[in-house]
Amino acid sequence: MSEAVKLVANNKKAYHDYFIDEKYEAGLVLHGTEVKSLRMGKCSIKEAWVRIQDGEVWVYGMHISPYEKGNIFNKDPLRPRKLLMHKAEIGKLLGKVKEKGITLVPLQVYFSNGRAKLEIGLARGKKLYDKREELAKRDMRREAEREFKVRNL
Repeated sequence: MSEAVKLVANNKKAYHDYFIDEKYEAGLVLHGTEVKSLRMGKCSIKEAWVRIQDGEVWVYGMHISPYEKGNIFNKDPLRPRKLLMHKAEIGKLLGKVKEKGITLVPLQVYFSNGRAKLEIGLARGKKLYDKREELAKRDMRREAEREFKVRNL
């Protein structure tokens, strides 16, 4: 059975600002017009963050634009949304988040077999020199690829 995955939103900034240690998949609790808006690709998770409260996982700051044809059924675009995860996973995450310097960040929103999912990552913050080092490596790799391409033409 093949799994159909349709990417809706990606958080490239998270990979720039954090080292991602582990990734987890969580279901999203949404209302009808939010699902329609997601299917149209109207979602942003750049400013979003994840928090664990009372044994439940919530995502804050995730912007889902109101559905144009949704009239009174549209919800607040920035409302907190509950994530669906197993209790054991939540307990494991809670233990790791209590460590210093570890946080939860949303990485991407996608549809998997028709269900809206959010991939969250267990992340450690990068220092400024780590970011510079990564940029230097990327530039060197691009330059090497360019040189290789020129030689083989």
